[in-house]
Amino acid sequence: MMNLIDTFLEEAEEHLAAMEAALLELEENDVSDDIINTVFRAIHTIKGSAGMVGLDHVSYFAHHVESFLDALRAHQVSYKPDMVAVLIESRDHIDTLIHSHVSNELMAVSEQIIAKVKTWYSDTSSEEVSSSDVTVEGSNDEGYWKLQFTPHAETFKDGFDVLPIIRELSELGECVVSTSLNPRENLEFEPTMCQLSFVVLLDGNIDEASVMSAFMFVEDEWQIECDFHSLEESSRLGDILVSMGAAEESTIEDTLADKPKVGELLTERGVVSERDVKQALDQQSFVETKQVQSAKKQANVKVSADKLDKLLDLVGELVIVQSAVNQHAENQSDLYLTNIGEELSRLTTEIRDTTFGIRMLPVGSTFARYRRLIRDLSQSLDKKVQLVTKGADTEVDKMVLENLNDPLIHLLRNSMDHGIETPQVRLDAGKEETGTILLEASHRNGKVSIVIKDDGAGLCTKKIKEKALKNRLIQPDDVLSDHDIHQLIFAPGFSTASEVSDVSGRGVGMDVVKTSIENMQGSLILHSEEGKGTSTEILLPLTLAIIDGLMVNVANEIFIIPLSTIEECVEINQPKSRREDGALLVKTRGELVPAISLRSHFSIRGDFPPYPQCVIVNSTESRFGIMVDSVIGQHQTVIKSLGKLYHNVRGLMGSTILGNGDVAMIIDTTQLFEDVILPRQENSFTEKSYVDEN
Repeated sequence: MMNLIDTFLEEAEEHLAAMEAALLELEENDVSDDIINTVFRAIHTIKGSAGMVGLDHVSYFAHHVESFLDALRAHQVSYKPDMVAVLIESRDHIDTLIHSHVSNELMAVSEQIIAKVKTWYSDTSSEEVSSSDVTVEGSNDEGYWKLQFTPHAETFKDGFDVLPIIRELSELGECVVSTSLNPRENLEFEPTMCQLSFVVLLDGNIDEASVMSAFMFVEDEWQIECDFHSLEESSRLGDILVSMGAAEESTIEDTLADKPKVGELLTERGVVSERDVKQALDQQSFVETKQVQSAKKQANVKVSADKLDKLLDLVGELVIVQSAVNQHAENQSDLYLTNIGEELSRLTTEIRDTTFGIRMLPVGSTFARYRRLIRDLSQSLDKKVQLVTKGADTEVDKMVLENLNDPLIHLLRNSMDHGIETPQVRLDAGKEETGTILLEASHRNGKVSIVIKDDGAGLCTKKIKEKALKNRLIQPDDVLSDHDIHQLIFAPGFSTASEVSDVSGRGVGMDVVKTSIENMQGSLILHSEEGKGTSTEILLPLTLAIIDGLMVNVANEIFIIPLSTIEECVEINQPKSRREDGALLVKTRGELVPAISLRSHFSIRGDFPPYPQCVIVNSTESRFGIMVDSVIGQHQTVIKSLGKLYHNVRGLMGSTILGNGDVAMIIDTTQLFEDVILPRQENSFTEKSYVDEN
């Protein structure tokens, strides 16, 4: 079995995240039963689970908060807005307790928070409110739950006790518990081995999620069945004994043929023990008081992140092997091997896509933490801000999502500190006193787009220019547009903050954000208008592991261009494709497109082809061409990081291994655009300087 503490921490963090999201929603909107129930279920589960793993103080503290929430959802306590702050404080305190050694100081904090809660809870009736007194969605008072579970044989050896689960179930409502010995086949009896099976009947008013939450740490190791039964189903003593495994159905039928009193006859004949009959009668009594249709719990399998990473690595190796098979088949002109290679390619693609699907997570899974960030910064900066999120269901690879957290936090903090004004300043500027920050995710052109947009003051062009002159980033006679000046904030150590604070002004700024995004083969697009706000868009690949690419050749050197950036390929006339200043241009579909030669950019020697190919790509919403000798074809590309020697080479995002073992470089189209095309855009193009498609 997994380490119980680690499992508890993992599950507790999920429940604390759900609790935080619900409390933030409660703070922003009116109170509702759904929100209160969500918070209650989270704290209830944490309380029970903490008791199971021996975190008694966590369970003690959570119990008091749970009791208050139970009274609140039963409308025995009137909701007040200031309750949210205390509940958020309770949530944070539980987070501290489960990750720290419980000291006298932390226990004192617990009592302080409990005292705050009791100022509201003490106004209610002294009679304890039971969680079973309130009917929740998904329950039914016309039936009952029947739980049959057999603990793992090593349960006791792992230091786990079954009693906390029984206790947790009994706290949910009226229940009957039956036990039976379940000897392990071909094994001698061992005191430390669990050889018990359990049957628990529970009130139908309890929802299934609450029932199954008692097994949250053991659902993958124990045999658990959870069914809902109606009163119309059989409650005969003989049927119950058979379901318990105490007797065979044929034996029951033979006995019933003789006399009607089943329990006494079965005991007299030694078929079952008096104890089994007593437990069966208890179940029968319970069933006859309640019961509806049955419903099975569908199991979810949890897989560790390390296993997913290993699976992706293996898929990457499989892609390389598949490429080697295809290349060997082509070189040997082996039709049979070619057919095998095609089938292998199909299967590899399906395995790759399935693996990616497993690793894909919705971006919204991280949005909740940003709502808390905005709330806390609003209070510390004395600003009124609302965070609007869109596209929370947009999926992205787990690896991308993990690396995206720090840049997003930095951009949001910038919007809060530098962007959104104080309420009075906003009112004086004719704006609403509450500022808005938009966090939007979407898929665009085969990439993930994350937009952070605020309606604040925008970037101060004059202030940025003065700071850049002071830091000697630009010269006084440099002619720069507002857009060019705004890009200076990405310079290392650049900051316009007048003083260092907890939020910003430490000189570790947008350059770190840009570097982080570029390390993920992404790009950053900044737009700002003074007085109206700033928008920052992050464009990232769906995955950082395997991409579809176009293989091209330049003087026998192989390069890979990401397929998601490519629009088309055209053949050009080399001598007619240059302007007078040597810059390359291509005319395609009636539009002049600037181009770059990989041969010239990377100083590759070799003969020039008479009719080279030009791959038209779209990078950061600007089209340009990449001149190559020839286009080879599509290629599944496993991205390998470059070594330290080539790590800072601009225009390359990584490398890949070809089927013959050679190494091919993967082109970073965004960096090529920034380094080569952008500097030329200030020059105008003339109609005499383009070349037509052949």
